[in-house]
Amino acid sequence: MDHPRPQLRRTDWLNLDGAWDAMLDDEARYNDPAEVPFDRTITVPYPPEAKASGVHDTGYRRRVWYRRVVGLDDTLAPSPDERLMLHFGAVNYRARVWINGRFALQHKGGHTPFSLDITRYLDGSGAVEIVLQAEDDPHDMHKARGKMDWQLEPHSIWYPRTTGIWRTVWMEKVARAHIARLRWTADVASWQIRLDADVSHVPRNCTVNVVLRLGDRTLVSDRCLVTEPRLSRIFQLPDPGIDDARAHWMWSPESPQLIDAEVSLHGADGVHYDTVFSYTALRTVGVQDDRFVLNSRPYYLRMVLDQGYWPDSLMVATSDQLKEDVLLIKRLGFNGARKHQKSEDPRWLYWCDVLGLCVWAEMPSAYGFSSETVHGVMEEWKELVERDISHPCVVAWVPTNESWGVPELMYDRRQVDFVKALYHMTRALDGSRPVVGNDGWEMPCGDFVNIHDYHADPEVLVERYGTREKVAYSLEHVQPARRRLVIDGFTGLGQPLFLSEFGGIACMEGPNTKGWGYSVAKDGEELLARYEKLMAAIHRCLPLSGFCYTQLTDTFLEKNGLLTENRVPKAPIEALAAATRGPEAQYHDWYVDPFGHSANWRARRGAVWPPAVVHTGSLAVVPGRGAARDGSAGPEDTPGGTPRKVA
Repeated sequence: MDHPRPQLRRTDWLNLDGAWDAMLDDEARYNDPAEVPFDRTITVPYPPEAKASGVHDTGYRRRVWYRRVVGLDDTLAPSPDERLMLHFGAVNYRARVWINGRFALQHKGGHTPFSLDITRYLDGSGAVEIVLQAEDDPHDMHKARGKMDWQLEPHSIWYPRTTGIWRTVWMEKVARAHIARLRWTADVASWQIRLDADVSHVPRNCTVNVVLRLGDRTLVSDRCLVTEPRLSRIFQLPDPGIDDARAHWMWSPESPQLIDAEVSLHGADGVHYDTVFSYTALRTVGVQDDRFVLNSRPYYLRMVLDQGYWPDSLMVATSDQLKEDVLLIKRLGFNGARKHQKSEDPRWLYWCDVLGLCVWAEMPSAYGFSSETVHGVMEEWKELVERDISHPCVVAWVPTNESWGVPELMYDRRQVDFVKALYHMTRALDGSRPVVGNDGWEMPCGDFVNIHDYHADPEVLVERYGTREKVAYSLEHVQPARRRLVIDGFTGLGQPLFLSEFGGIACMEGPNTKGWGYSVAKDGEELLARYEKLMAAIHRCLPLSGFCYTQLTDTFLEKNGLLTENRVPKAPIEALAAATRGPEAQYHDWYVDPFGHSANWRARRGAVWPPAVVHTGSLAVVPGRGAARDGSAGPEDTPGGTPRKVA
C-alpha cells in the first residue's frame, strides 16, 4: 500500500516526494520566499538530519525552506468545476505555505497532516510553484516533540531531531463536490457499521452510494440522500448468528478480517462527482473487570515497544519497511505494539490492520509545562485521534507518558487536571477504546493501570506482580524509578494491569559499540537465556492483562532491541518467539479455520504462526477462508483464500 492515506484513497494522485529545492535558514533570517537563496537539493520526505535526504546536517535548525515547481498536465489541471488539493503528511513544527508567490496557509503541529485547496492560486501558466517554510525551534521544550533531542548529539534515550517535511507530499484533483472525510464505527452488538462522512460543497439532492464487501461477497449496497455537509448512516449487516459463523467476519490479530468499502458521490441527474476507497472491520475492545477484552472475550496482549526509527532515514520509512516491521513483530511472537512517542505513518497502521497487530497509539510528549503546552498538545492530540480513529488495529490511546510535559504532576494541581483533561477529552472523542491516564507511574486516572519496571531480576517482578495481593501492595508501596505509581485518589485496583515497559536487555554488536541498556548480555546466547527467564516470570504473573517489552530494535544509544537497528535478530527468532508467547499462548489466542472449528485450531495442529510470506504479485490472500492476511497461505490442508489487491 503506497497511498499515503489508506482509508480515503482515490485512484488518481500525484506523489510529490523526491527532489525539492531547499535552504537551511538556521538563523531564521528570511520571511519572504522571494528573497530565499535556495542553494541545495533535499530528497523529500526525508528530513535534513537524515542521510537519506542527501543533506545529512544534524546541526540545530530554526527554519528550513522548500520549493517545488509542478507542471499541470491534463490529469491535474482543474476545470471550473474541479479543485486541486495539496496534502502534507507531516511537517515539523510550524508550516507556512505559499502557492505561486501568494501566502496560502499556516499549520501548527509537527505530527499531524494538513491539506489545502490551491485552485484559487493557479495563474494559468500550466505550472504551480509550492514554497514551504518549516519553523522548528530545537530548544522549545513546550511543544510536542517525542524523542527528539534538545542537545546537539543524541544522548541517553533521546534521538536526532526531525525537522521540516517528514511525510509524503501529494496532489490530487477532485470535483468541487467531493468526499472530504470518512469515519467508521462498528457496533458488533447490533451487527452494524456506522459511517460518518464529510462532503464538501454539497449539491442539491445529491446521493452517496456505499458498497461494503467481505472478500467477494457484497454485504451492503446502499444509496443515501445528502442534504447537509455531514452524512451519518448506520448499515445493518446480514448476521450469521452463531459465534463460529460470526468469527469469520471479526477482526483480531489471529484473523485480521477487513471489510472493503467503496463510497461514491453522485448528483441528482446521475452525474458522478467522486469515488473513494476505504475499509473497516467488525471488532470491539474494552475493559471487563480487571481484563482487557477483544471482541467481548478476555485477550492477553503481548506487546513490544516500537520507537519507529531507521538508521539512514530517522522517523521516515517506505511502505515495504513498515510492512516488514509488522511481520517481524508477529514473527517474534507479539500480537501488539506500543508505538512510542511518535505518530506513525498511516501506512504502518494499514499494515497492522491487514496483517493483524494490536496497537497502542501514543501522543509525542512535550517536556515542559505551560499554557502553550496545554494548547499545543491538546490540539495536536485531537488531530491525531481523528486521523487514526477508524483503524481497527488501534485498541488503546496513550495521551501521556511518564509525566513528560507534566514534570511536577505530584505537586501541581494544574498538571493533574491537564492529564485528567486529556484522558476525558480522548474518551469524549472516542468512547469505543480504553484510554491510559499516564503511562508508567503517577497515574491520576485511566482505564488501565500501566507500570514501567526495569528491575533485572525476574523473581523480583514475580514478587511484585505475581498475585493480586502483591499487586495491591506494590501499587501502594513499591516505587519503580523512585516514582509513586498511583496518585490523587486513583487506586487502580480492579482494573486491567499491564507491565507496559520492562526488560531492556542490551546486547552490543561489537566490543567498541557505544550504548547502554537497563541490563547487558555479553552475546546473543546470553540475551536469549535472560529473555527466556524474564518472559517465564512475566507469564507467571497471573494478574497481568498483558505486557510491553522494551524494545523492538536498537535505536541510537539504546542497544536493548531484540533486533539490531538494521532489523537483524540478535538471537534465533523462533526461540525468542517461543519465550514471548509462553506456555499458555494457545489458551490466550484464537484462530479461525475454514471448517468452523475456531478455538485454538492452529495451536492444536501445531502450525507455525505466522507462516512464511508467499507473495502472489500484487495480490495477497484474504483470511477467513483458511488464509492469513499477511499474504501467506494457511496450513497445507487449508483451502486457499480469495485474492484481494492490498499493495
